[in-house]
Amino acid sequence: MTFSIARHRRRAAAVALPLATGLLLAACGGEDGSTANGEEPQTITLSYASANTGEKAYETLAQDYMKAHPGVTIKTNRIALNAYNQTLTTQMQAGNGPDVMYINAGTGQAGSVGQLGKAGLLMDLGSSLKSVLPEGTEELYSLDGKLLGVPSAVTISAIVYNDDLAKQNGVTVTPSSTLQDVLSQCGKVKAAGKSIFGLAGSVPQNPGIMAMEIASSTVYGPNPNWNQDRGAGKTTFAQTQGWRDALQAVIDLNKSGCFQDGAAGAGFDALTNGASQGKLFGFFAPSGATKDIMDAAQGHVKLIALPFPAPQGTQTYAALTANIGLAGNAKTKSPKLVQDFIKFSVSPDEAKKFADAQGSIPVGSDIATSDLLPQYQPIADMLKNKQYRPFGIDTWPNGQVYDALGSGATGLLTGQKTIDDVLKAMDAAWSS
Repeated sequence: MTFSIARHRRRAAAVALPLATGLLLAACGGEDGSTANGEEPQTITLSYASANTGEKAYETLAQDYMKAHPGVTIKTNRIALNAYNQTLTTQMQAGNGPDVMYINAGTGQAGSVGQLGKAGLLMDLGSSLKSVLPEGTEELYSLDGKLLGVPSAVTISAIVYNDDLAKQNGVTVTPSSTLQDVLSQCGKVKAAGKSIFGLAGSVPQNPGIMAMEIASSTVYGPNPNWNQDRGAGKTTFAQTQGWRDALQAVIDLNKSGCFQDGAAGAGFDALTNGASQGKLFGFFAPSGATKDIMDAAQGHVKLIALPFPAPQGTQTYAALTANIGLAGNAKTKSPKLVQDFIKFSVSPDEAKKFADAQGSIPVGSDIATSDLLPQYQPIADMLKNKQYRPFGIDTWPNGQVYDALGSGATGLLTGQKTIDDVLKAMDAAWSS
């Protein structure tokens, strides 16, 4: 049995993961490496972002390519995730950026395809690689009809969920659950001093990713082209019932006691502490966090990735994102080598190896259910049936819209903001 993430056709929303164990900033300039006979230099540089010094997916990719291509040298540079976008942008503008770079899809932040592409700093990869793009993501890696990058893997913005612990406490949440199913179970869990969900409300990205997971069903489920309609002036956040439904769900979750006490003012330490003490069953993050946590727990915990249950009467859709990938430097002295390396990165064997190392879903099509890591098995049928939508913020025009959503969702928890306030702020940010 297979599902298809069609080959024909961002972490931008990624929250900082609670168990990131270290950050490393490395120098990143490329070398000349030119040869006397005019052939392309066979040494290139690859820079990538990481919040975890133990993350080796891009290192492994480079080693695999060198093994398959004797004589080629790829020098890798890991840069701290929180410094990467600014570091890369500065280097690229100064003309000393890497030959190949980890890239954020879309246009909403520095160090993205849109921002660097508009400046003419990214290589045109040609049309042949468009086949590897997951459905609905071509615009994230293209500009003016030119393909400027490819995704490295696919994740979902998910509930990172300890299903075994939840069941031990009499709680059942599955891909077929509804919002009402969740709400009905929160009270008994709260009475026992626990919570179904942990929320870092003081970090806008965390309530933001939660709200976006809900909106994947209430907004983008019925209208996958909602962002295009908003960009064309055909609708607004305030005019869209699905956005009101998503924010009302946030209010209902809070009133029903689905979050831990003090969620509105909590940081990521509340998630770490709550999870380690068995006092919460899930939190909101990119699905790759399942692997990070299970690796750190050394087999003592088993997690799965779930979509957020939609309100009753609305179909649940997983929020699919392919928002990190690779791009080439337009000024590289080794364009053929760079293009071949990027093509190699999305070959079936390498895509599967990368996804397994990162805890994600392989880029490509006709992925067998057996190719999915165990944490994705509960949603295998959803993926097979294309019951997913691209993560909405990946094609928003700027990061301020997402900031307005995240801070606004926290305001809903404290009662300092209304749904109208939040949607008005998002519309204003869209046009800023």
